[in-house]
Amino acid sequence: MHARVPRLRLGCNFAYMSAYLAWPDVAIILAFLGLSLLIGVYYSKRASGSLESFFLGGRSFPWWLSGISLVATTFAADTPLAVTELVAKNGIAGNWLWWNMMAGGMLTTLFFARLWWRSGILTDVELVELRYGGAPARFLRGFKAVYLGLFMNTLIIGWVNLAMGTILEAFFGLDANQTFWALAACMVLVAFYSSLSGLWGVAVTDFFQFLLAMGGCIVLAVYVLDLPQVGGMAGLTQRLRPEQLDFFPTLGDAGTGMALSLGAFLAYIGVQWWSSWYPGAEPGGGGYVAQRIMSAKSERDATLSSLLFQILHFCVRPWPWIIVALATLLMYPGLEEPKFGYVYAMRDHLPPGLKGLLLASFLAAYMSTVSSQFNWGAGYLTSDLYLRFFNPKAGLKAQVLAGRVATVFIAGLSLWVGQYMNSISGVWTFMIEAGAGIGLVLILRWYWWRINAWSEITASLVPLMVYGLTSTGVLGAELSSFPNSFFVIVGCTTVAWLLVTLLTRPERNETLIAFYRRVRPEAGWEPIRIAARMPKENGKLGLRLLAWLAAIGMGYSTLFATGYALFGRWAQASIWGAGLAVSLTLFIFLINKGHALAATPGPTLPADKA
Repeated sequence: MHARVPRLRLGCNFAYMSAYLAWPDVAIILAFLGLSLLIGVYYSKRASGSLESFFLGGRSFPWWLSGISLVATTFAADTPLAVTELVAKNGIAGNWLWWNMMAGGMLTTLFFARLWWRSGILTDVELVELRYGGAPARFLRGFKAVYLGLFMNTLIIGWVNLAMGTILEAFFGLDANQTFWALAACMVLVAFYSSLSGLWGVAVTDFFQFLLAMGGCIVLAVYVLDLPQVGGMAGLTQRLRPEQLDFFPTLGDAGTGMALSLGAFLAYIGVQWWSSWYPGAEPGGGGYVAQRIMSAKSERDATLSSLLFQILHFCVRPWPWIIVALATLLMYPGLEEPKFGYVYAMRDHLPPGLKGLLLASFLAAYMSTVSSQFNWGAGYLTSDLYLRFFNPKAGLKAQVLAGRVATVFIAGLSLWVGQYMNSISGVWTFMIEAGAGIGLVLILRWYWWRINAWSEITASLVPLMVYGLTSTGVLGAELSSFPNSFFVIVGCTTVAWLLVTLLTRPERNETLIAFYRRVRPEAGWEPIRIAARMPKENGKLGLRLLAWLAAIGMGYSTLFATGYALFGRWAQASIWGAGLAVSLTLFIFLINKGHALAATPGPTLPADKA
């Protein structure tokens, strides 16, 4: 039994809560919120110097800060709940839904981090008018600023709000109205420090929020393992079915047991990681991934920040969530909505102090994601819409003010949109399928000079049109659900943009030469390199490809060696540990031989940006 601690109600708005917090819990939560606010105030002066200071931190981040900020951003309040639901449905192997994206993440690290950093641009959408020219490029830049910065961004924040609201409702028994005002209060705080401090404040709060969020999840995992109904790791592994503990899926009828259909598994590991736009896993980098890469102080820091992100995101962070998810299958068997098991484990079994720590960790996960989404989306609306099309001669103060206003606007719009959302998985499906097929263009635009603005416009619009046909059943019932619908969208989009590319003119030589001089890609630009009269890049592309394969092996070896060790399956842990040693040694050798982390000159900027 835990010692009795005086309970505190959480204000008049929460007068009808069915659960209460002890004073140590409230103190921990208030201390965390106060620290986040103080960091925002402290970094407010740095954000006022220029748009580059506000949205890229003055391009001065060390690799570890950029990398950890990225991990914090992708650790949202919904993530542990989503993993709990995946594990309940398909065992540990259900995580292949997102584990497959490691290949794309390592591709960004080895090939695209250096190119993003060299571009010297403010937002990834600005790349459109660096890579392409004329009216099509102007249209594409404006379209992407609104589509990504407003539409997709508000959907992302809306699902994060929905997840956080679910946690509050399950933990405290709040009704919809109380949940709305609780979320509104959180968003006001996040919007305040994000608009005040820019990316520096966001990144530093991300750092502390990640430590708190990860620490809280580890504490919960250790605590639930000690519960009698779980019986430690030995009890957990003995009481669960063997297929629930398998790291690789049983391929078969997806409607039975822990099986995944062959088509779904092939879609995950063979197509999704390179073909679909998804926040935090964009093929070729992009979004807030590109933003953090471009905020690094050197090309080497840019590459290392991406590598740190991939390792922490895929290989280290999942295991505390998975352990708790498995434990909840024993603690709360037969839950209609298994994702609630994670919240119930916090609510029902943690003592005072630890309960506040876990709630603060969820707040930290929520706030780190939302603050990055605010800053990232505001960058599009300010730089790629307002300054590009409406007020290109705005002064410094007006530019920074526009960034702050855009942040607040996105916060208000997202809170409103979130009221009408009721399914996180529905938003995930829409994003994966409405962006299916564009990935190859986002990758090849760096390595094939023939790609033009019409290629990317086609690859952006066709998935939306085909998704409309598949989701409404126009193409037939068999093609209306994943993975068949996904394959149809990818196929149609790929054929469409390839045809458009070959039937339209390439970009003007002046545009292509300027891009090549700025970014200096290693391959696919030979006619442009000759026209630009520049020497060949000694990028050793073959070594980089081998290093990418070694990095994928290193990542999965780390993931599985860690997992098997945690579950006490030492034979498998030893095998994957040996794989890690081999792949890591090979990776380091190839990186050094290919000079992939060598210091290189910065971007060749035009005179007005130099």
